[in-house]
Amino acid sequence: MPLQVALGYASLTGPRERNEDFCGVATPEGQDLENKGVIAAVADGIGGHKGGREAAEYTVRGLLADYFATPDTWSVPRAIETVSTALNRWVIAEGSRNAELAGMATTLSVVVLRGRRFYTAHIGDSRIYRFQEGRLHQLTVDHTWEHPELNNVLSRAIGLDPRVLMDFADGELALNDRFLLVSDGVWGVLPDALIADVLLDHPEPQGAAAALTSLAIAHGGHDNASAVVVDVLALPPANLRDSLEGAASLPFPHRMKPGHELDGLVVEDILHDSRETLLYRVSNPRNGQQLVLKTLQPGMEGDPEATAALLMEEWRARRVVSPFFPQVVPAEQRSCLYYLMTWHAGATLQVRLDGDQHFPVGEVVRHGVALLKAIASLHRLDIVHRDIKPDNIHLGQDGVLRILDLGVAVSLAERKAGDPIGQAGTPSYMAPELFETPEPQPGYDLYAAGVTLYHLLTRKYPYGEIEPFQTPKFGEPTRPTRWRPEIPGWLENILLKAVAKEAKDRFETAEEFLLALERGAARPIAAPSRQPLVQRNPLQFWKGVAAISLAINLILLLKLLR
Repeated sequence: MPLQVALGYASLTGPRERNEDFCGVATPEGQDLENKGVIAAVADGIGGHKGGREAAEYTVRGLLADYFATPDTWSVPRAIETVSTALNRWVIAEGSRNAELAGMATTLSVVVLRGRRFYTAHIGDSRIYRFQEGRLHQLTVDHTWEHPELNNVLSRAIGLDPRVLMDFADGELALNDRFLLVSDGVWGVLPDALIADVLLDHPEPQGAAAALTSLAIAHGGHDNASAVVVDVLALPPANLRDSLEGAASLPFPHRMKPGHELDGLVVEDILHDSRETLLYRVSNPRNGQQLVLKTLQPGMEGDPEATAALLMEEWRARRVVSPFFPQVVPAEQRSCLYYLMTWHAGATLQVRLDGDQHFPVGEVVRHGVALLKAIASLHRLDIVHRDIKPDNIHLGQDGVLRILDLGVAVSLAERKAGDPIGQAGTPSYMAPELFETPEPQPGYDLYAAGVTLYHLLTRKYPYGEIEPFQTPKFGEPTRPTRWRPEIPGWLENILLKAVAKEAKDRFETAEEFLLALERGAARPIAAPSRQPLVQRNPLQFWKGVAAISLAINLILLLKLLR
């Protein structure tokens, strides 16, 4: 059963000539409901007549439209903040361009109900309340100046400042929850106790919203009065956030060999056979299309964590729509737990290395450019791959480089405090800090990309090969020109920056790394500064100091004995 809500809203002009409030709701269905949820918003425009109304209406309409255009992998706060920042720029620009709209700004209070959680976003002095078991709880703080003469003046709003500083909060939904969004024309006139009584006396959300706004005007309110009421009628199952939740009950396919058939697909080859997963190349006799079928080993059946991991991997892969990744192909009426991806002839870079293929400098740079574009597209979705290495980078016969295996990838927006982190990657490609604090960060993919390019060029690792369960000690990375002197200085500087021991010395984003590779010798980056010996190798430094001190003391002793 999906999330079910009931909605009501009302907005009255009151004694004013023009209603500068604006409220709106969006109630999608299907995948949009699961991935984005229900959204409601109230805005109270300021700036006088036309400007206030313009700011409030444009902000709410823009938010309700553009929120659903953000990637499904983004968190609710990130999606709202990104959209609100763009809307804020428009309000500021419009107010400075048009004298009639000068000083236009608006408050904005937003509630999103998704799955079994609610999210609030707020700026200004509109308010959000939660009405639960007959008690009213205020969820927002008014952004007004704390001064007797300024207590009605906003300190934060859309359009007031180039930087939008919104308050975000979230929590667990409960059945029969009621959320109330109101402008100050309601809460500024009606005390909380009276608002609670109205909500209790009006079980239907539309009647409650209409009663609150009418009562505010009747009690002498001189402002516009707006209210949105959202009731939670039914909650989805606990794991509905995973849009593939229904597949969790499917049985695992038995171990197959070439020639076996599953759901009309014929197995042609076993591509990968590990402790947990199996990958088959299959073909569809109806259209001749060759695909990759990924599933779990039959012995993993009954393992809920492994099942959930495969389902989440498919959920992520479906949303990574990019030529740099295999694309998920819908499986029609699947009888077992698996998912399908496009198959591409070619080989991984590791297979090519194992076959003694030599990678010229220019070819490595081209692969690096493609790799960084792929990583950038992944990071824009708030996904960290966590296992970038030659074995997971495929070069097709069509010349396209693709990143494989999202099995240990993490959607940062999906992570909650205390979630297990799991395997972090392959030791030789892991950033030094990952051995101490494995919390996933996008920068770790950039470090692994730097090691990958270094390895393609030299077949070595900047800090030597690191075995599993080893606790390595990191000094200064070995310069790649030690192994291949023909590597140009500009490329060596890029690689050394990418694999620097300290995170602060590396590239901050995939786009920055990409730009350095594309500019190349035309605009080379500076060579990274070498650490002093006392930081690189404290033991060797102090041995040297002791040896020098001993030599000086011996010389002084000899002089005294003469």
